Amino acid sequence: MTYPATFTFDPPEKVARWRPLVQWLLAIPHFIVGYILYIVASICWLISWFAIVITGKLPQGLANFLCMGNRYEARVMAYVGFLHAEYPPFDFTASAADPGGQPVRVDFEPALTDRSRLTVFLRIIWAIPAMIFFYIIMVIAEILWFLAFFVVLLTGKWPAGLLNFVQSAMRVSTRFTAYMTLLTDEYPPFETA
Repeated sequence: MTYPATFTFDPPEKVARWRPLVQWLLAIPHFIVGYILYIVASICWLISWFAIVITGKLPQGLANFLCMGNRYEARVMAYVGFLHAEYPPFDFTASAADPGGQPVRVDFEPALTDRSRLTVFLRIIWAIPAMIFFYIIMVIAEILWFLAFFVVLLTGKWPAGLLNFVQSAMRVSTRFTAYMTLLTDEYPPFETA
């Protein structure tokens, strides 16, 4: 059985050496849009929390917006991390399924009905072990990204081991974010595969 949130991408064979230096600058418009999306998604999360705790159901429109926000963030982070060269679109398609056509694909299968009111009510407490795992993986990924910055700058290629770990960290991030944004009650696995 697969987790109801997946992250996949087509890694580049070669990366232009200048990309690590400027790709984060090119993404500034996405950071601004992402910040606005984060504020709206936080409001949607709060409404979702109340909706699930009271009714046991997650409204489809809220789930789709949260999926879109999570997908947008993953695509921008992959671009900023020079995992691909294609500029991410300003795509606001609010759907669980990835509309496709991008090197980064993030799909969700949100649980809309029969939600566990207790685990949603206590989500922040239940999530502590997953949060610790997530932060450990992300700190390691940040260090490896920093090392990859210099390797890509000098060679124009991602080392396979670094790329695999960073891709796995993005998977962990997608699963953890789906759990924390109430898209699923399924606990994120303690694995990077």
